[in-house]
Amino acid sequence: MKDTIKKNVSFIAANWHSDIVDEALAGFMAAVGDTFAVKVIRVPGAFEIPLAAKRAIAGGADAVIGCAFVVDGGIYRHDFVAATVVDALMRVQLDADVPVFSVVLTPHNYQETAAHDAFFKAHFVKKGAEVAAALQAVVAA
Repeated sequence: MKDTIKKNVSFIAANWHSDIVDEALAGFMAAVGDTFAVKVIRVPGAFEIPLAAKRAIAGGADAVIGCAFVVDGGIYRHDFVAATVVDALMRVQLDADVPVFSVVLTPHNYQETAAHDAFFKAHFVKKGAEVAAALQAVVAA
Protein backbone atom coordinates (compact mmCIF):
# COMPACT_ATOMS: atom_id res chain seq x y z
CA MET A 1 0.00 0.00 0.00
CA LYS A 2 1.34 3.42 -0.96
CA ASP A 3 2.15 5.87 1.84
CA THR A 4 -0.39 8.69 1.48
CA ILE A 5 0.70 10.79 4.43
CA LYS A 6 1.87 14.15 3.15
CA LYS A 7 5.15 15.56 4.41
CA ASN A 8 4.87 18.89 6.22
CA VAL A 9 6.89 21.63 4.56
CA SER A 10 7.32 25.15 5.91
CA PHE A 11 8.03 27.86 3.33
CA ILE A 12 9.44 30.85 5.20
CA ALA A 13 9.18 34.06 3.19
CA ALA A 14 10.72 37.41 4.08
CA ASN A 15 8.44 40.42 3.71
CA TRP A 16 11.18 42.67 2.30
CA HIS A 17 10.66 42.75 -1.48
CA SER A 18 7.67 40.44 -1.04
CA ASP A 19 6.56 41.13 -4.61
CA ILE A 20 9.69 39.27 -5.76
CA VAL A 21 9.90 36.71 -2.93
CA ASP A 22 6.29 35.69 -3.54
CA GLU A 23 7.20 34.69 -7.08
CA ALA A 24 9.44 31.95 -5.65
CA LEU A 25 6.52 30.75 -3.56
CA ALA A 26 4.31 30.71 -6.66
CA GLY A 27 6.92 28.76 -8.63
CA PHE A 28 7.32 26.33 -5.74
CA MET A 29 3.59 25.77 -5.32
CA ALA A 30 3.07 25.28 -9.05
CA ALA A 31 5.81 22.65 -9.08
CA VAL A 32 4.73 20.67 -6.01
CA GLY A 33 0.97 20.92 -6.44
CA ASP A 34 -0.64 19.11 -3.54
CA THR A 35 2.26 16.69 -2.98
CA PHE A 36 3.14 18.31 0.35
CA ALA A 37 1.25 19.99 3.18
CA VAL A 38 2.76 23.47 2.83
CA LYS A 39 2.64 26.06 5.60
CA VAL A 40 3.70 29.56 4.60
CA ILE A 41 5.38 31.54 7.36
CA ARG A 42 5.97 35.27 6.90
CA VAL A 43 8.86 37.00 8.64
CA PRO A 44 9.96 40.64 8.50
CA GLY A 45 13.31 40.07 6.82
CA ALA A 46 16.04 37.59 6.02
CA PHE A 47 17.61 37.59 9.51
CA GLU A 48 14.43 36.13 11.00
CA ILE A 49 14.36 33.11 8.68
CA PRO A 50 16.76 30.80 10.62
CA LEU A 51 14.88 31.18 13.91
CA ALA A 52 11.57 30.62 12.12
CA ALA A 53 13.10 27.49 10.51
CA LYS A 54 14.21 26.17 13.89
CA ARG A 55 10.74 26.77 15.31
CA ALA A 56 9.02 25.20 12.30
CA ILE A 57 11.08 22.04 12.75
CA ALA A 58 10.28 21.99 16.47
CA GLY A 59 6.63 22.24 15.43
CA GLY A 60 6.83 19.19 13.20
CA ALA A 61 8.04 20.40 9.81
CA ASP A 62 9.64 17.60 7.78
CA ALA A 63 11.50 20.15 5.63
CA VAL A 64 11.93 23.91 5.53
CA ILE A 65 12.54 26.40 2.75
CA GLY A 66 13.79 29.90 3.52
CA CYS A 67 13.29 32.60 0.91
CA ALA A 68 14.48 36.21 0.78
CA PHE A 69 15.73 38.78 -1.70
CA VAL A 70 18.60 40.62 -0.02
CA VAL A 71 19.67 43.75 -1.87
CA ASP A 72 22.31 46.38 -1.29
CA GLY A 73 20.52 49.11 0.61
CA GLY A 74 23.62 51.27 0.87
CA ILE A 75 23.74 50.98 4.67
CA TYR A 76 24.92 47.42 5.19
CA ARG A 77 26.69 44.77 3.16
CA HIS A 78 23.96 42.69 1.55
CA ASP A 79 26.36 39.87 0.77
CA PHE A 80 27.20 39.65 4.49
CA VAL A 81 23.51 39.49 5.41
CA ALA A 82 22.77 36.75 2.88
CA ALA A 83 25.84 34.71 3.89
CA THR A 84 24.96 35.01 7.57
CA VAL A 85 21.42 33.79 6.94
CA VAL A 86 22.53 30.89 4.74
CA ASP A 87 25.16 29.85 7.29
CA ALA A 88 22.52 29.90 10.04
CA LEU A 89 20.14 27.84 7.91
CA MET A 90 22.87 25.24 7.42
CA ARG A 91 23.42 25.14 11.17
CA VAL A 92 19.68 24.60 11.76
CA GLN A 93 19.70 21.79 9.20
CA LEU A 94 22.69 20.03 10.73
CA ASP A 95 21.48 20.45 14.30
CA ALA A 96 17.95 19.23 13.58
CA ASP A 97 18.81 16.60 10.93
CA VAL A 98 15.92 17.94 8.85
CA PRO A 99 16.35 19.25 5.28
CA VAL A 100 16.54 23.04 5.09
CA PHE A 101 16.65 24.65 1.66
CA SER A 102 17.66 28.19 0.80
CA VAL A 103 16.27 30.57 -1.75
CA VAL A 104 17.99 33.46 0.01
CA LEU A 105 19.45 35.27 -2.95
CA THR A 106 21.36 38.48 -3.34
CA PRO A 107 21.89 40.08 -6.74
CA HIS A 108 25.19 41.48 -7.84
CA ASN A 109 23.40 44.56 -9.10
CA TYR A 110 19.77 45.53 -8.46
CA GLN A 111 17.93 48.74 -9.12
CA GLU A 112 14.24 49.25 -8.47
CA THR A 113 13.22 49.58 -12.10
CA ALA A 114 10.52 47.83 -14.09
CA ALA A 115 13.14 45.89 -16.07
CA HIS A 116 14.98 44.63 -12.98
CA ASP A 117 11.73 43.79 -11.20
CA ALA A 118 10.53 41.75 -14.19
CA PHE A 119 13.87 39.94 -14.48
CA PHE A 120 14.07 39.03 -10.79
CA LYS A 121 10.41 38.05 -10.56
CA ALA A 122 10.93 35.59 -13.42
CA HIS A 123 14.17 34.40 -11.83
CA PHE A 124 12.44 33.76 -8.50
CA VAL A 125 9.68 31.73 -10.19
CA LYS A 126 12.46 29.55 -11.63
CA LYS A 127 14.20 29.28 -8.25
CA GLY A 128 10.91 28.27 -6.62
CA ALA A 129 10.53 25.44 -9.12
CA GLU A 130 14.16 24.44 -8.60
CA VAL A 131 13.80 24.25 -4.82
CA ALA A 132 10.65 22.15 -5.33
CA ALA A 133 12.67 19.69 -7.42
CA ALA A 134 15.43 19.60 -4.80
CA LEU A 135 12.88 19.00 -2.06
CA GLN A 136 11.27 16.18 -4.01
CA ALA A 137 14.66 14.60 -4.65
CA VAL A 138 15.60 14.69 -0.97
CA VAL A 139 12.23 13.45 0.25
CA ALA A 140 12.25 10.61 -2.29
CA ALA A 141 15.79 9.56 -1.30
